[in-house]
Amino acid sequence: MIHDEIEEFAAALPPTGALMGLDLGDKTIGLAVTDLGRSVASPLETIRRRKFGLDAARLLELAQARSIAGLVLGLPRNMDGSEGPRCQSTRAFARNLSRLTDLPIGFWDERLSTVAAERALLEADTTRKRRAEVIDHVAASYILQGVLDRLRYMKGA
Repeated sequence: MIHDEIEEFAAALPPTGALMGLDLGDKTIGLAVTDLGRSVASPLETIRRRKFGLDAARLLELAQARSIAGLVLGLPRNMDGSEGPRCQSTRAFARNLSRLTDLPIGFWDERLSTVAAERALLEADTTRKRRAEVIDHVAASYILQGVLDRLRYMKGA
């Protein structure tokens, strides 16, 4: 089931279990995962996009292998908060994916996640070639860490 609000997504999650974050691009999908206690997000891999069926099969294979409890897709809003064609594409991907899995699917505003990932990789003195290889799944970990921080805040409030 797809949840637009993070509160709805949190309510649909089991008490424990890892989450998977996705940074959907035109050519790639960056993936990140959490630990079972949902404390920290870690970059996992980048999938080169082909057809939806193949991409979804790989995502769900990884989700099953890692006992994933929920999926978070970065929602690429415009800087003014409006939704453009990339958001529509992400929502369509989520709708199609929800037909293949019972895992809860949530969205997280991903504005500037790639910029933050790029900055972190530059500070780590990563080569241009290596940055190109890892930027998508590092961005996915920024998206997923934002969700974890929000979930932790909600528990404390």
